Amino acid sequence: MLTAERRQAILASVERDGRVVASELVVSLGVSEDTVRRDLRELAEQGLVRRVHGGALASAPPIGSFSQRLGVSAEEKAALAEAALPLLVGAGVIVLDGGTTTLELALRLPLVFDGTVVTNSPPVASALAHHPKAQVMLVGGRLLKDEQVAVGAAAVEAFRRVRADVCVLGICSLHPDVGVTAPDDEEASVKRAMVASAGEVIALATADKLRTASPWVVAQLADIDYLVSDGSGELTGPYTSAGIDVVTV
Repeated sequence: MLTAERRQAILASVERDGRVVASELVVSLGVSEDTVRRDLRELAEQGLVRRVHGGALASAPPIGSFSQRLGVSAEEKAALAEAALPLLVGAGVIVLDGGTTTLELALRLPLVFDGTVVTNSPPVASALAHHPKAQVMLVGGRLLKDEQVAVGAAAVEAFRRVRADVCVLGICSLHPDVGVTAPDDEEASVKRAMVASAGEVIALATADKLRTASPWVVAQLADIDYLVSDGSGELTGPYTSAGIDVVTV
């Protein structure tokens, strides 16, 4: 098998299963451990897989700027937002993460909601500026321009002082083996504080975010109470098995 064919076979396995195990590749491809390690290293350097101990996981899809993402999968994100609304009934304090899917949720927050929304996302806060009853707390910090969220020690400390009923988390990557991950370390730190602040955590994830991994860990699967996704049963099955209530759209 040529090198290109071998690496394509590895990518096909990652796409099918969300992961590959190095020892299994040695057997299935009939090559040495050194060859497998070299293949995984090269694929990881190209951003095609995320290396982990003993193998590799599917890498998260590349993300563009906030403005670019606004026009991507708009209908799917709107559907996720609508499906998440019933999970917010009874919540008085909601932590709302940044992102284009959570923005759709902010735009749909019922007019009767008279609680408080805490967010580090200026676009989310702006979307709620004209809500007739909701109180909006905008957490400050250094602005990540592409992501349109505030990060840094001040943002982390602000969320540590919150005791929210629900955190609605925008998902960059969600993998059955490593949980929720993010591509930026500072954003991951803020997301961790969000998760820790809330009684329940709702993850909003389009299908392309499932079974993928990014470098920085945000939360384990045990930290997630609900997953709202348009992924197929095959994609969402591992999360259901992990005890997460999955809402599909």
